[in-house]
Amino acid sequence: MASSGQGRRKSDPTPGYVTIGRVGASRGLGGEFRVEPLTDFPERFEAGRSLYIETLRYIIESARSLQGKLFVKLSGVDDKDAAAGLLHKLVEIPESELTPLAEGEYYRYQLIGLPVRATTGLPLGRVQEIITTGSNDVLVAYGMMGEVLLPITGDVIKKIDLEVGYIEIEMVPGLIEPSKQRRPTKDYGLG
Repeated sequence: MASSGQGRRKSDPTPGYVTIGRVGASRGLGGEFRVEPLTDFPERFEAGRSLYIETLRYIIESARSLQGKLFVKLSGVDDKDAAAGLLHKLVEIPESELTPLAEGEYYRYQLIGLPVRATTGLPLGRVQEIITTGSNDVLVAYGMMGEVLLPITGDVIKKIDLEVGYIEIEMVPGLIEPSKQRRPTKDYGLG
């Protein structure tokens, strides 16, 4: 992705930043808008905290929950039109402001793009997305075997090495059923 932002879609994260939410519809005339939080740290949306939208820094003037939805008012976003201009944009923070995690915990963005291999050395693809389910999250990897769904559980995920850059999994019975896998439509560069 070009650093100039050319060709960047609204849904692409800014390099060096981590997405913590997405701007929803405006509410009222004073610039308040709904935010879809995409973080496990709700305190990121407390009044006085800073956040970024398209690398522009904003200070949260107020934040409140109304009928289970989060509404925020940012400094400099003072009317309905200004809030509407932010619709669907990503709310981000610099990676340097991330809350440190305990050992063995990872941010989703750290796993996206990592190659996945079995303990036998068999390459399974690269992580393209993470699906949240009721019981555990699932890595979605695409590669030579097509789409592979890998539950993030201790019996499947054996090692995540961010320094070297790979995820190692155990091929437990029934994990990969070739007849149910979608074939890739392009080369994912797993060489």
